[in-house]
Amino acid sequence: MISVKLPNQSSIISVMQKAVIKASRGLLRDFSELEHLQVSVKSNNSFVSSADTRADKILREELMHARPTYSLISEESAEIVGEDPSYRWIIDPLDGTSNYIHGFPHWAISVALEKDNQVIAAVTYDPVKNEMFWAEKGYGAYVNDRKIRVSSRKNINTTLVSFGTLTTLPKIAKICPSIRRCGSMSLDMAYLACGRLDLLFISPNGNPWDVAGGSLIVKEAGGVLMDHEYHPVDHYSKLEVMGNIDLLKTISKL
Repeated sequence: MISVKLPNQSSIISVMQKAVIKASRGLLRDFSELEHLQVSVKSNNSFVSSADTRADKILREELMHARPTYSLISEESAEIVGEDPSYRWIIDPLDGTSNYIHGFPHWAISVALEKDNQVIAAVTYDPVKNEMFWAEKGYGAYVNDRKIRVSSRKNINTTLVSFGTLTTLPKIAKICPSIRRCGSMSLDMAYLACGRLDLLFISPNGNPWDVAGGSLIVKEAGGVLMDHEYHPVDHYSKLEVMGNIDLLKTISKL
């Protein structure tokens, strides 16, 4: 965890980190007592837990208290249109719910802030490992108090590749020796940003809360965002693959 405020850490990052830490307490408590967790099925056949909805409530309250005029969109609750619509919070209170309810410790809380449709700040917090990934536009990406960069691997035969979708898997699996499908997109993006993964393929047309924050963390860590035709993109709405530029050039040729 960050022990002191870093030079590049603004007040808005402090607000976001405070919110995710507060929301994580209940999630961690319930994660250790999964047999008591109330789980229901949403209309899209994914799982949502009582812990998920409580974390969503805490995040909304903390963020809207700090910036009451901002808009807010969340995976688990109704959108709030604020007095200043140029700013918008994008939150996922529990990314990796299926992992969570199975006791698999790969899940995270994700918060992003947009200004005029561009992400300017992002936080992805892994409470189990106590790792806070964060970034501000133009100031780099960090995990806790350490600056991070994407991997520099160029050889496809040495890569570790993760998938948020199975559509690309049959094609790419033949040439990538090590593949994963971990179940938490925001945390996978954070892992890509710090070099634990080399390539990441995501679901096309993903929801904002799935990719908004992670896209900034990856970009600030030196990563490149591309669409399905391997053309560079700046906005997460067209994002489908990410990694370092040399590796992406190799993949695009294949």
